Amino acid sequence: MNLKRLETFYWAAKLGSFTAAADRLNATQSTVSMRIQELEREFDAELFDRSQRAARVTPLGRELIQYAEQILQLAAEMRDHIGAAESMPGFLRVGVAEVISITWLPRLVKEIHRRYPKLQLELEEALTRDLVEKLEQGYLDLVLAPGRVEGHHFTSQPLGTLRFAWMSSPALSLGDGELTPKDLQKCSVIALAKESYHHTLIEDWFSLGDARCHRIYTCKGLGVAASLAQSGLGVTLLPVRCFHKELASGQLKILNATPPFPAIEFTATCASDSFQPLARSVAQLAYEASDFENIPLRSQAEPAAEHHDRY
Repeated sequence: MNLKRLETFYWAAKLGSFTAAADRLNATQSTVSMRIQELEREFDAELFDRSQRAARVTPLGRELIQYAEQILQLAAEMRDHIGAAESMPGFLRVGVAEVISITWLPRLVKEIHRRYPKLQLELEEALTRDLVEKLEQGYLDLVLAPGRVEGHHFTSQPLGTLRFAWMSSPALSLGDGELTPKDLQKCSVIALAKESYHHTLIEDWFSLGDARCHRIYTCKGLGVAASLAQSGLGVTLLPVRCFHKELASGQLKILNATPPFPAIEFTATCASDSFQPLARSVAQLAYEASDFENIPLRSQAEPAAEHHDRY
């Protein structure tokens, strides 16, 4: 039994597309088609209904998925327990939130390359909601982002917390006294995309204070939000540690807003039944590389509990 053929069949069935399976396996679509045809010849049966546009499995194909999953999981466990780290090849797709990209991600990548020199690493930065969707669909092996992903089939490793605060240019002259949602509703607000938790968190903060944002500028990243705020275009919510230089130089100022925002928890999340044995190992490396606050003294993977569409 050829493991490559089984793996190719599994991902084509799971993702519903030969093209998606090719992307997931870092292979060409013709290679995927060839492997599945060879597997069908081996079983002397059709595994996909080719009369449909999507890669829809036949009844026999659905039965094979269960066996394929068990075999691939066992093979992954064998590689994880017996294979030497420095000789383990593979392709790991990691989804990363922007805040991690601009803090300790380079340190993590260096350590991954040192421990697993043959591992090919692909990084994708996006909003947490998009990263979680790709993790659920199997396009990503590991996600480093705020919050936790719900479901018993996910495992989360705590990475610490990060403090966010309202900031603006000193040129706005908002003073040093306490600023409530009703005070800040007079200002333009700079937020990430409407579907982001960043945007929702800001709107909820105003709503709890019986106020609402009247003018919101949306952008794709926290760096852009900070730049717009520095220009005096409005107030925005930013991670304090990422903008120390701007705060020290007087380009940005932390506002004395009340109520303050709670610290945001970050986690490394992967599927519990992942066929990529290095996903959990890299999650542990992320724990070691993280320099966020309130990192647990003892690293311990935990069942995922909460799902947030953050930043």
